[in-house]
Amino acid sequence: MFPFVYEFHWTPGHIIFLGVFFSVFGMIIVTLINAMLRSRKDFRFKKAGAILWKTDFEDLPKFARACRHEFTGEAEHRVCDNGFNCGTCEAHQTFLAQQKAEINSDISQSDIFGFTMPPDRMYHRGHTWVKKMEHGAGSDTDDGTYIVGIDDFGNRLIGKPERVSLSEIGSRIEANTAGFIFEKAGAHLRILSPISGEVIEHGGNDKEWYLKVKADDSTNGMAHLLRGAEIRPWITREMERLQMSLATSKIGFTLADGGELLPDMNRHYPNVDWDAVWGEMFLEA
Repeated sequence: MFPFVYEFHWTPGHIIFLGVFFSVFGMIIVTLINAMLRSRKDFRFKKAGAILWKTDFEDLPKFARACRHEFTGEAEHRVCDNGFNCGTCEAHQTFLAQQKAEINSDISQSDIFGFTMPPDRMYHRGHTWVKKMEHGAGSDTDDGTYIVGIDDFGNRLIGKPERVSLSEIGSRIEANTAGFIFEKAGAHLRILSPISGEVIEHGGNDKEWYLKVKADDSTNGMAHLLRGAEIRPWITREMERLQMSLATSKIGFTLADGGELLPDMNRHYPNVDWDAVWGEMFLEA
C-alpha cells in the first residue's frame, strides 16, 4: 500500500489510504511533540518556582519565618529554616507527638479579630486557604479535590484585583510557587499556591475560590498548612507584621490601637508603597 512496496499502484484507493495514514501519523507526531514541550515547560516552571521560593524565603525577616509552634506557645522562640516544609521537619514531628489535646483541636469560631477565618479550611502563610470539596450529604467519596482561595486578611489587604491570571487548566502547580497572579495599582503580585497538584477548574472574583486542584497528597503534602488553634495567634502575628511594614505611615499606629483592615486599603491610603507591603505580606520577601 506504500510507494516503496511491491505492487503499489497510484490508484484512487491507494492514494486515499496514504492520505489518511499520513494524516493520522502527523497528528500523533504533533501530539507527542506538544506533550514533550509541555512537560519540559512544566519541569522548568517547577524548578524555577522552587528556586524562587527558596530565595524569597531566605530573604524574609526572622519575624516572618517564625515557627508555627511558636504561635501556640510550644516553643518560646524558634525560626523556621526549612521553607515552612513541615512534612520533612523532624522537629515538627516531635512537637506533634508532644502536643496537648487542646492545641491540636479545631477552633469553633470563624471570627478572629474581625476577620472571617472559617475553621473548615487550612491556611497557607501566604494568605491562601485550602478546602476539601464536598460531594453531597452522606457521601464518603474523597477524590483528593480541593478548592483554593484568598483568606479574609489577604482579601482586605489587596482588595479586588484589577486582573487575575490563573494557572492553566491541566497544568501542574507546586506548593509555594505562583498559583495565580494579581494585578493591582500597577503591581504584579504572585499568590503562592498552598498545595501541589493538577489544576482542573477555574474560579474567579465572582466566586469564593480561584482554583480547583486535584491534590498530589492530602496528608504529608499539606503538613505545612495552618489549622485549628494555630489560626488566632498567626493572625495576631500577621497584624504585627503588617504594622511593622507600615511603620512609616499613620496606618501603623491605627492598627496598634485596634483598628481593622478596611477593604481596598490602598484607596484609603494612596501614599503607602503598597507594592512593597503586598510583596512582604504575601511572602515575596
